[in-house]
Amino acid sequence: MTPDGSDPIPFNKPFIAGRELYHISQAVLSGQLAGNGQFTKRCQEWIESRCGCGKALMTASCTGALEMAAILCGIRPGDEVILPSYTFVSTANAFHLRGAKLIFADISPDTLNLDPASVAERIGPGTKAVCVVHYAGIACDMDAFQSMCAKHDLILVEDAAHAIGAYHNGKPLGSFGALSAFSFHETKNFISGEGGALGINDKSLVERAEIIWEKGTNRSQFFRGVTDKYTWVDIGSSYLPSELITAFLYAQFEQAEEITRRRLDCWQYYRQGLAGLESAGETRLPVIPAYARHNAHMFHILLADGKTRDALMAYLRERGIMAVFHYVPLHSSPMGLSMGYRAGMFPVTEACSERILRLPLFYDLKKTEQDRVLGAIRDFFGQP
Repeated sequence: MTPDGSDPIPFNKPFIAGRELYHISQAVLSGQLAGNGQFTKRCQEWIESRCGCGKALMTASCTGALEMAAILCGIRPGDEVILPSYTFVSTANAFHLRGAKLIFADISPDTLNLDPASVAERIGPGTKAVCVVHYAGIACDMDAFQSMCAKHDLILVEDAAHAIGAYHNGKPLGSFGALSAFSFHETKNFISGEGGALGINDKSLVERAEIIWEKGTNRSQFFRGVTDKYTWVDIGSSYLPSELITAFLYAQFEQAEEITRRRLDCWQYYRQGLAGLESAGETRLPVIPAYARHNAHMFHILLADGKTRDALMAYLRERGIMAVFHYVPLHSSPMGLSMGYRAGMFPVTEACSERILRLPLFYDLKKTEQDRVLGAIRDFFGQP
């Protein structure tokens, strides 16, 4: 309980939206709990239909999907991959594990997405791929990145961990790159505890993707009757999720419109409630470009400086409100420093990392709870 007796407001709370428990029971009764059963297939079909992916393969995590993408890109030691420093470590690890040289780039100060101009400056003879991250479910400038990658014959990968159900000029995110990766971690819009999916938009990569997905075997071809036995034919790993994970997730997909509607309502309520503070110059609210239709993955604010951000975060926690920040820029992390990067190289990334604060936003968040969050923020700034 908080000092005034009210319940704490978490940053995130897992939820049940519909028939999750029923579908899990059906998975158990079906006699197949290992991956690639009926619910795996249903989820893949849903993603292919809703996200515009030519082929989708469910994975145990978005991390796993990104690792598969790095293998499918044919990344070899010394190949350069350009990506934002302002992202979760999985984006970098996937390519680093294949021996890539990570070329970090800065972000745009408005969307916090990868800055096309910063990427263009870093393209060289060793560049193999560009990995964009649709931060907060807000689309990167995909016209610029598609044009850039086509001009230089680079592979475009979308880290769409935040972005399922979001669009760029009416086209679903995850359908632009040769490969894309989605997340269904419990902090995402549609959840299964852990879970992810690889979107494959380059048809030439589908056959190998299935082999990598099935531990490097041609098992999928065997079950389609293409071969009379299956065996080890390539590298791979255990990327399939169990049917329990996809059964839970499919129930969330069944309620996708309602989940998205409720999140958008919460997002807009925050925006309306904080508009006065933005007008007063106390904070900056999310910027949505004209080409983007976001999915209300998160609501963040940018404060004047790091000292103000930390003070506000502490003020909220004293009142039982969990607001958080991320990321520690990868270029200034211990691993980034070991690669020769140093603080000060990406000023926009560093400034945003120091000033950002993410507010509670989840499916079951009540308006009364949002009123408490908004009231506390306004109190902090001495605003009515």
